[in-house]
Amino acid sequence: MAEIVYPPVIRSALLFFRVLDLKINIEGAERIPKTGGAVLVSNHVSYLDFIFAGLAAWPSRRLVRFMAKEEVFANPVAGPLMRGMHHIPVDRSAGAGAFGAAVRALKDGEIVGNFAEATISRSFTIKDIKSGPIRMATDAGVPMIPVAVWGPHRLWTKGRPRKLLQRHVPITILVGEPMHPEPGQPIGDLTTELRRRMSELLDRAQRTYPEIPPGVWWQPAHLGGTAPTPEEAAALDSPRRARPAKPSPDEVS
Repeated sequence: MAEIVYPPVIRSALLFFRVLDLKINIEGAERIPKTGGAVLVSNHVSYLDFIFAGLAAWPSRRLVRFMAKEEVFANPVAGPLMRGMHHIPVDRSAGAGAFGAAVRALKDGEIVGNFAEATISRSFTIKDIKSGPIRMATDAGVPMIPVAVWGPHRLWTKGRPRKLLQRHVPITILVGEPMHPEPGQPIGDLTTELRRRMSELLDRAQRTYPEIPPGVWWQPAHLGGTAPTPEEAAALDSPRRARPAKPSPDEVS
């Protein structure tokens, strides 16, 4: 397919990152195959993760087709860019269509990006993950590559003000060893193993991150930061929390 939009977008982003003097460190990029399909499975700590996770494949000159919720494609600014870069829209009420499109792309030799946690992790730890990327890789007969990104959440994440022009922020991108799921392997076992590998990568990214002041909001609680614990994050994300409280009898009367 014609690539009119994607490469210029990446080059523009890299130029912008150089202007901001972001310290981008990519390790394990050689694990991204130079040809053929693969599922790139990233953790999710910010609204910018697709940019930085996608950079993991740039040294191999591969372009990652990310699966993203359909609302993004409806945005008047982001939508044309997403379509021009051939990303894959996901209608969460009818996920089979996106799944089929992803498998077709993989069989055509594309790299498909997926955030297996589905939503941003407020605790900055790996949440429970979905089995979708495993089933896609199995159906298409391609490897699955875990990736950890760390640092983009300091620029823009859930529940915090945007700081897109913040300078000198280190960004860590770690690429793990590929997994090769086979038909007949228990999905539960593969999901557990994928989550374990993602957690190990993220933990290494967090522990080796440069310049960590004590008690910062962007560091997970178990490493001394003030981010919500996984339990607190789950409570914040609970649908019940979004519901308005029932009025008291006095308010009704």
